[in-house]
Amino acid sequence: MKRILTVALAALALSACATATPYQPAPPGSGGRGYSDMRIEDARWSVSFSGNSVTSRETVEMYLLYRSAELTVQQGYDYFTVVNRAVDRDTRYIGSPDPWYGAWGPYWSPYWRWNYGGAWSPWGPFWPDYDVREVNRYEATAEILMHRGQKPADDHYAFDAREVMANLGPRIQLPTQK
Repeated sequence: MKRILTVALAALALSACATATPYQPAPPGSGGRGYSDMRIEDARWSVSFSGNSVTSRETVEMYLLYRSAELTVQQGYDYFTVVNRAVDRDTRYIGSPDPWYGAWGPYWSPYWRWNYGGAWSPWGPFWPDYDVREVNRYEATAEILMHRGQKPADDHYAFDAREVMANLGPRIQLPTQK
């Protein structure tokens, strides 16, 4: 029983590490994961959202749009237009060698590992086989202009801030309270 509890706690701890970046301000020292904004002029702002390696591009872009709407309402405006927008992808490749690879076997060398299926494993005797993984991290940025009044119907770059918040709000994942 004690062993099962230990394994369950270890699995829970590992799963907590692999969660998407919640909608939150980018805390200092977090590597910038979350949203940030900067006033450029009175009604012109630069807004960004940066996710970790398990936050999808779609989520990063949705959080950017939500933050733009939230900031527009906080500043006393009704709608905003997107002047400039970009999404950057940071790609890293992480290789991990076969943990059981060795140049010399216990009784003879070189050797291939024997697997549970009863066949020789695919690793060669003179080089390790690597498992390479692609890890992507996205950051979306936008420059927005805030406006008062009714959103123009013919402007495809204009967003009604309250409508955006109402539509995207249920999909926003806030950080869990500790």
